[in-house]
Amino acid sequence: MRTALIRTGLVQTPRGGVLQVLRPLYAAGLGGPLAGGRHWQSWIDLDDLVDIFARALVDDRMSGPINAVAPQPVRQGDFAETLAAVLHRPALLPTPAIGPRVLLGEQGMRELALANQRVLPTRLDELGHRFRRPVLEDALRHQLGRMRAAGR
Repeated sequence: MRTALIRTGLVQTPRGGVLQVLRPLYAAGLGGPLAGGRHWQSWIDLDDLVDIFARALVDDRMSGPINAVAPQPVRQGDFAETLAAVLHRPALLPTPAIGPRVLLGEQGMRELALANQRVLPTRLDELGHRFRRPVLEDALRHQLGRMRAAGR
């Protein structure tokens, strides 16, 4: 029996996970890099994740471990700057590790906010998978309804 083991990065959606917690902070102008911002974050747009799960159902080549992450992981500080820019807010206030611990709990802080993982979608690349939103800014704009005006 074929088995695909889909391993996800930080899923970008305002309905859950880190983005659900960070969006209100950034919208209020209180966002900034978490715990120094140097750690890597491998992420994926929600729509891309759904595409990967759907493909795993029908593509016999999808088996074994599959990293469901966008092809461009970012440092947390870059994530902070990008989210702030999409929301037209500053990202000046560095957030100590206690912030995510209070908002996400100990496990959420370790596994979501402060996990230092630079993962690439190697198997998906080998299969020629095309991501809808491989760039973080595009994914955040789409998920938060902040698309750029035409011609910009």
